[in-house]
Order: sequence, then C-alpha cells, then structure tokens
Amino acid sequence: MSWQAYTDNLLATGKLDKAAIYSRAGDSLWAASGGLNLGAQEIGKIAPGFDNPAELQSTGLYLQSQKYMLIKADDRSLYGRHEAEGAVIVRTKQTILVAHYPAGVQAGEATKIVEQLADYLISVQY
Repeated sequence: MSWQAYTDNLLATGKLDKAAIYSRAGDSLWAASGGLNLGAQEIGKIAPGFDNPAELQSTGLYLQSQKYMLIKADDRSLYGRHEAEGAVIVRTKQTILVAHYPAGVQAGEATKIVEQLADYLISVQY
C-alpha cells in the first residue's frame, strides 16, 4: 500500500478531514490528504516535541497557522484542541502521523483511528 493510501483511508473513516504522514525527523512529507500540509517551522517544532514537549506546552501546537492547545504530550502522541476541532499526532518508528478532526467528531473516536494506524505501522517496523 502506498503512503497516500494510508492518509486517504484515514479520511475515508469519516472521522478525520485532513491527514498527513511525515518522516520521523519531520524533514519530508510522504503523503497528505484533505489539504493538510504543514509549514517547515510547524513540523520542525512537532518532531522534537515528542521528546521535549516544553515548548509546545508553552507556545501551543500549530497546524496550518492555527493554534491548538496541547492537551496530551508524551513520547508517542501529541493531542491538540482548538474550540470544537482537534489534532492527533502520533510518532512511529519511522513516521509522524498528523490528523485533524472537525467539529462534531468526538476526540476519542478520532484518536482511536490514528493510534490504530500507528500500532499497525509499528508492527510492520515503520
């Protein structure tokens, strides 16, 4: 399966409206759906944010110039919230999955979908 198929499948769930896959270092975009394309500065702050979330906690998480309040940060997952919308970002062995869910979708529904894809990629050494 191509990387593009993974992001397309995330959107096909109906729970996410934008998704992208970046290299773990955040230096290259592998696939994007729904028009999600982060600026170099945005992904450049996200990639190290898994290991040291202090900056993201103090300044917020930015996706496409929109600020999200960081509500979860650990070495695997970053979750952000802006009003009724949210972002789910999960790091695997070789990738960073970035997904956005719109108003009307429960955070738990969106996070489960992205975390399951991350589990699968980790299981196949990605």
